Amino acid sequence: MNFAFAQFSLSGEIRPRAELRHGFKSPLSEGASPAFFIEQRSRINFSYKMEALTFHLSAQDVRIWGNTAQIYKTDPALTNLYEAWAAYQISSPLSIKIGRQALDYDNARFLGDLDWAQQGRSHDLVLLKFQDSLGTQVHLGAAFNQNVPFEPGKLTGTHYEGLDNYKAMQFLWFHKKMKSSKFSVLLLNDGRQKLNTNPEETTVYFRQTYGFIGSKKLLTRLDGEMEIYHQGGLDPVGKKVSAWLYSGSLTYNTGFIPLTFGYDYLSGTGPGTTQNNSFNPLYGTNHKFYGLMDYFYVGNNHGQGGRTTGLNDFFFKTNIPLNPKNKLLLHFHHFSSPELVYADAELTLSQSQHLGKEIDLVWNAQLSKEVAFTLGYSQMFATSSLSALKGGGQPAGLQYWAWAMIAVKPDFLGKK
Repeated sequence: MNFAFAQFSLSGEIRPRAELRHGFKSPLSEGASPAFFIEQRSRINFSYKMEALTFHLSAQDVRIWGNTAQIYKTDPALTNLYEAWAAYQISSPLSIKIGRQALDYDNARFLGDLDWAQQGRSHDLVLLKFQDSLGTQVHLGAAFNQNVPFEPGKLTGTHYEGLDNYKAMQFLWFHKKMKSSKFSVLLLNDGRQKLNTNPEETTVYFRQTYGFIGSKKLLTRLDGEMEIYHQGGLDPVGKKVSAWLYSGSLTYNTGFIPLTFGYDYLSGTGPGTTQNNSFNPLYGTNHKFYGLMDYFYVGNNHGQGGRTTGLNDFFFKTNIPLNPKNKLLLHFHHFSSPELVYADAELTLSQSQHLGKEIDLVWNAQLSKEVAFTLGYSQMFATSSLSALKGGGQPAGLQYWAWAMIAVKPDFLGKK
């Protein structure tokens, strides 16, 4: 007689983070006061697995401390389902996953779950997955979005606007892992609704992204990684796109700490250019790559005249183990613009393309299996060119960002 046993998992997370922002995302101008606040993420995660079926729910609440009165009937905080999906194992190598889900591929350069942000990032889609025993994975995903408040009110049309999101998206991800190397290929097609007040508008502008990422052990202590992406098609306003991202790095493992030296290039658009040459990393975890102070590609602009000027980023990264439960992360970035930067709004007076240097320090302490404490400090040595790109005035002294975060993640059904 055969018995089938269901597997349950139930976990939680409480993650408050205090931040002091004195030049975070953009230089703080003279006369402006720095920001200080505490933001908290709370999650409850439930999973059920029985034979070929997996069911998963992740509910979250994201709020700023004090943003809601002590006695209230309305709440401005975000409370939603971060993930809600079901997966079915069709056969040994093939499965399907459908519902709201996070996408996190390779190093999260282009598709990432954005875990640093308290709300995270998730997509509504269907995902077909193939995985064999030889290190080959193939994922095929598709999504179609609508902003319909209630189904009974939607009787005609598929016009979609008012949200910074794709109307339709399809992607193919191929991954191959070998003995001393691995690589991935990504093909993604995302379509944005043409902005129009006509509810019967059907025009959608599609942009295509083609990506390759590979890593290989070059020597006993030397690892190499490279990435190349190209974007074509049409941007959200219907302008032709031709843009590139290149990245390469070498990591030397000393036996005590890893030393990583690398370079990121994201193309930009010059003045007077009729097409869009600015690469957009779209759905990646950009906080991870272009400096922790989020000056570039994280919900803000770094351009002039409606154009993004792109980025050159020479970086050094290391992670120093202080003891088995404490690590110190150190990053250094040297930023410049691949396109001209202008000192005035009329774009008549060009200036240096050097944007600044950033230093990031993060101390990670694992206090217990369920509790981790993180302390961070970053400083941007901004130039007048960076201030011009950001549209701000004269920066007010040092531009820095300090934060502290504690993450409590209990496994309610785990063994003691």
